[in-house]
Amino acid sequence: MTPTDAQRRIIYQARRGLKELDFYIDPYVKLHYLNADADEQKAFETLLGYEDPDLLLFFLEQERPAEEAVWALIQKLKALKYAS
Repeated sequence: MTPTDAQRRIIYQARRGLKELDFYIDPYVKLHYLNADADEQKAFETLLGYEDPDLLLFFLEQERPAEEAVWALIQKLKALKYAS
C-alpha cells in the first residue's frame, strides 16, 4: 500500500527522540499503521501530538491521555510489542 502525503507526514512524525518510545511506536508504524482504519490512524495522529515526556508517562501508565481512543491505541501498541 502506497502511503498518502498525509500518511507520510505522520510516519515521519513517528520518529521520536526517546528510545523507550521508539520501542513501541516503530513496530506499529512499520507493520500496522497503513493497514489501520481511519479512526485508528486519527488516534495515532493525536498520540503523536503529545510531547515525548507525556507519552512516556502514558506508556508507563503513570498518566492517561484525555482521549479514550489514544489510550486504547497505547494499550494496543504495548500488546503488539509484547506479542512479537
